[in-house]
Amino acid sequence: MNKPSELPVGFSVDAPIDAPPAALQPQVGVSRAHESSHLHVSGEATYIDDIAEAQGTLHAALGLSPVAHGTLVSIDLELLRRQPGVVAVLTAADIPAENNCGPLLHDDPILADGELRYVGQPVYAVIATDRELARRAAAMAKQAVVSTPLPAVLTAREAHAIGQYVIPPMHLARGDAPSALAAAPHRLDGEWAVGGQEQFYLEGQISYALPQENQSLLIHCSTQHPSEMQQLVSHAMGWQSHQVTVQCRRMGGGFGGKESQSALFACVAAIAAHKLRRPVKLRVDRDDDFLVTGRRHGFDYRWSVGFDDEGRLLAAEIDLISNCGHSADLSGPVMARALCHFDNAYWLPNVSMHGYAAKTNTQSNTAFRGFGGPQGALAIEMILDGVARRLGLDPLTVRQRNFYRDGQDVTPYGQRVEDNQIQPLTDHLVETSGYHARRAEITAFNAANPVLKRGLALTPVKFGISFNVVHLNQAGALVHVYTDGSVLVNHGGTEMGQGLNTKVAQVVAHELGVPASQVRASATDTSKVANTSATAASTGSDLNGKAAQDAARKIKQRLMPLAARLLGCEEAALVFDGGEVRVDGRADGNGDGHREGLDGPKAIGFKELVAKAYLERIQLWSDGFYATPGLHWDRAKLQGRPFYYYAFGAAVAEVLIDTLTGETRVLRADVLHDVGKSLNPALDIGQVEGAFVQGQGWLTSEELVWHPQSGLLLTHAPSTYKIPTANDMPQDFRVALYDAPNAADSIHRSKAVGEPPLLLPFSVLLAIKDAVAACGPERCDPPLRAPATPEAVLDAVEAVQRG
Repeated sequence: MNKPSELPVGFSVDAPIDAPPAALQPQVGVSRAHESSHLHVSGEATYIDDIAEAQGTLHAALGLSPVAHGTLVSIDLELLRRQPGVVAVLTAADIPAENNCGPLLHDDPILADGELRYVGQPVYAVIATDRELARRAAAMAKQAVVSTPLPAVLTAREAHAIGQYVIPPMHLARGDAPSALAAAPHRLDGEWAVGGQEQFYLEGQISYALPQENQSLLIHCSTQHPSEMQQLVSHAMGWQSHQVTVQCRRMGGGFGGKESQSALFACVAAIAAHKLRRPVKLRVDRDDDFLVTGRRHGFDYRWSVGFDDEGRLLAAEIDLISNCGHSADLSGPVMARALCHFDNAYWLPNVSMHGYAAKTNTQSNTAFRGFGGPQGALAIEMILDGVARRLGLDPLTVRQRNFYRDGQDVTPYGQRVEDNQIQPLTDHLVETSGYHARRAEITAFNAANPVLKRGLALTPVKFGISFNVVHLNQAGALVHVYTDGSVLVNHGGTEMGQGLNTKVAQVVAHELGVPASQVRASATDTSKVANTSATAASTGSDLNGKAAQDAARKIKQRLMPLAARLLGCEEAALVFDGGEVRVDGRADGNGDGHREGLDGPKAIGFKELVAKAYLERIQLWSDGFYATPGLHWDRAKLQGRPFYYYAFGAAVAEVLIDTLTGETRVLRADVLHDVGKSLNPALDIGQVEGAFVQGQGWLTSEELVWHPQSGLLLTHAPSTYKIPTANDMPQDFRVALYDAPNAADSIHRSKAVGEPPLLLPFSVLLAIKDAVAACGPERCDPPLRAPATPEAVLDAVEAVQRG
């Protein structure tokens, strides 16, 4: 039986999870501090707004559309130009070439041209000598913009009713769902909706563009996808890609919101900088960030499912309707991943899924941690909860009866669920969390308390890891070894606080056998590693770690003949470890690793070896490359093997609700999550904790509200949009890593940890629903909407009390 790592919450271990021979000094599998943690806490970490401004730097601000839908008649440019400090005002007419910042389709203008699509759409850019002056002038959009109103579509259901989509509908089916549904002993029909979620990165969108010699630009951009920023700026300018360099040392969070939507800000800053031949910085404030950019897609669902007396699903038909906003952005891949995660951890013999990407006059929604996977999997969890309540069974029992198992282990899209850990992982969590005893205690508590009610739920996770666009699953890296033995690594991933640079540095240190402190990661730079994929889809460590390992391994292989000659041994006897290269006596029959008749030192320092290699003109730098093997995907049929492997997990949440106020509190959360052989347990624990709280916020407090007539996003600031705080953390938060090496050949047999844990707090929502159910008659199925705000909880309580 696989066991969870013995790692208490927030505790850093010093021993590796997979302990090698005692003589070795491993650099992976151990908890190490984030490489920038000392800079974060001291305030020395340099974000883009901290970069010293070049002389003559100007500041840009965006003028936003005051209407949800309309025809742009004119802009009073003279009014704007007369404002204090204003140097220039840019409109769509000033874009040299392509007025588009859409990542896939050319349907997303940088600045509005002819049509106004949503309240908050950038219409013009003001460039001024001071940021505050630029903002004041830009805020005059109501006076400066003249438009003719057009009817606006503000909800996904409205758009679906009239067949208005950003891409054609998508369909994924297996078996004969209609026939199986008609023949099923029981049938459950339902509809439900879950809201979107603002990324709420701590550092807002920002780009700083500096003109360079010979028609070129250097752009510092807070982005998860520097190569895409390079391409889109080049297209807007009518340039070649080599004229644009994009750098990003670190971001203050991204969560998907800086994968594609940093492009608009990079393009505006670049166009202004080139036109004025002066550096231009564009940093939007939080309100404008909310109004301009999109977020996680909200989903509407309509389903019919058939099941037997034991709660096993026999058939499922479901419509998934996503609110995409005014343009496609990444809505196609998001919907594809939602469809591919509707099954979550469950065998569905007959299923028919239909995905509709609704076009509305709101911000264009985009990537967010989980990338459609949470929206897809949440639907089946709500369905199974409803099935259990209809039958009067414990929802955990129904879930376990539907788990993937041998002989029932192929997904609706045709991929086999290999190395399935869901049953043993769940069994272990049930035992360690005391699920069944607590269920009995909660039943007794609820019977004795008319006002306060407790609820309990356990939900599992099966999450596919890889981009579901095959060609994106590639990465490059550069590793430089200097003559003093220090190492510099550059890779195509971006650091947004998740510890990617730390893990990649650990991988390189491990490969070269040097301390991690000897390896430094430099800023992501399109002039160093070209044509990179976004740091997204939880692939950052998998892809860039493998690429960096490949580069380091090439250098190591070049050094081995020299080391073998200096040490008088076979290359196979060499061990790179602890900052030296030594002879491993186990490598030959003599027991000392040396060739017969030869004698010499048993070790040489890595620094000394490198210095000698330089004198012998041995190349001490190398590139590395990695492409994930075995992937294939038919986009039209939605069939193939889109994922390299699956990550598994489960969580038990216990909540308390106040039936008079609707307030909720998470009393305890037990989490067991599968990260394979962890590269860095401390970082992975932090990722699991953060994902859990972020997902909890999505499902409980983060409510997005648009004005039903004007289309204005009303929750566009921290005063009205409520992310979780420290007080919302589970009072008793128990997180452990499931110790099972990845069966796939991932980097050191680890597994991705960025996105999958965000699905774990489904348990919180369903525990709240469980508590609400305690207010009504037996087998009631509360109509709890998400996010489960106090208002939503009160509405659900009143509904079940009415019967």
